[in-house]
Amino acid sequence: MDLQHWRKSSYSGDAANNCVELARIPDAVLLRESDEPGTVIATTPAALRALTRAARAGRFDQLSR
Repeated sequence: MDLQHWRKSSYSGDAANNCVELARIPDAVLLRESDEPGTVIATTPAALRALTRAARAGRFDQLSR
Protein backbone atom coordinates (compact mmCIF):
# COMPACT_ATOMS: atom_id res chain seq x y z
CA MET A 1 0.00 0.00 0.00
CA ASP A 2 1.22 3.47 -0.84
CA LEU A 3 2.60 5.26 2.24
CA GLN A 4 0.59 8.39 1.55
CA HIS A 5 -2.56 6.50 2.59
CA TRP A 6 -1.25 5.79 6.10
CA ARG A 7 -2.12 8.28 8.85
CA LYS A 8 -0.68 8.32 12.33
CA SER A 9 -2.30 9.46 15.53
CA SER A 10 -1.97 13.12 16.40
CA TYR A 11 -0.94 11.93 19.88
CA SER A 12 2.27 10.55 18.36
CA GLY A 13 3.66 14.02 17.81
CA ASP A 14 6.91 13.93 15.89
CA ALA A 15 7.71 10.34 16.85
CA ALA A 16 8.85 8.55 13.73
CA ASN A 17 8.82 4.97 15.02
CA ASN A 18 6.53 4.93 18.02
CA CYS A 19 2.99 5.22 16.76
CA VAL A 20 -0.02 3.42 15.37
CA GLU A 21 -0.91 4.18 11.76
CA LEU A 22 -4.22 3.64 10.00
CA ALA A 23 -5.23 3.45 6.35
CA ARG A 24 -8.70 3.13 4.84
CA ILE A 25 -9.44 0.84 1.94
CA PRO A 26 -12.91 0.32 0.45
CA ASP A 27 -14.17 -2.40 2.84
CA ALA A 28 -11.76 -2.22 5.76
CA VAL A 29 -9.50 -0.19 8.00
CA LEU A 30 -5.84 -1.24 8.17
CA LEU A 31 -3.71 -0.79 11.31
CA ARG A 32 0.02 -1.14 11.82
CA GLU A 33 2.80 -0.02 14.15
CA SER A 34 5.23 2.38 12.52
CA ASP A 35 8.21 0.31 13.68
CA GLU A 36 6.71 -2.88 12.12
CA PRO A 37 5.20 -1.62 8.84
CA GLY A 38 5.08 -5.09 7.31
CA THR A 39 2.65 -6.37 9.94
CA VAL A 40 -0.84 -5.12 9.13
CA ILE A 41 -4.15 -5.88 10.82
CA ALA A 42 -7.39 -5.43 8.88
CA THR A 43 -10.73 -4.77 10.56
CA THR A 44 -14.09 -3.24 9.76
CA PRO A 45 -14.88 0.39 10.54
CA ALA A 46 -17.62 -0.78 12.94
CA ALA A 47 -15.25 -3.03 14.86
CA LEU A 48 -12.66 -0.25 15.13
CA ARG A 49 -15.34 2.14 16.44
CA ALA A 50 -16.39 -0.43 19.04
CA LEU A 51 -12.76 -0.89 20.14
CA THR A 52 -12.08 2.83 20.47
CA ARG A 53 -15.34 3.39 22.39
CA ALA A 54 -14.47 0.59 24.79
CA ALA A 55 -10.96 1.97 25.31
CA ARG A 56 -12.33 5.47 26.00
CA ALA A 57 -14.78 3.98 28.50
CA GLY A 58 -11.89 2.37 30.38
CA ARG A 59 -12.83 -1.24 29.67
CA PHE A 60 -9.19 -2.23 29.18
CA ASP A 61 -7.65 -0.26 32.05
CA GLN A 62 -7.12 -3.42 34.15
CA LEU A 63 -4.77 -4.75 31.46
CA SER A 64 -2.20 -2.03 32.12
CA ARG A 65 -1.98 -2.53 35.87
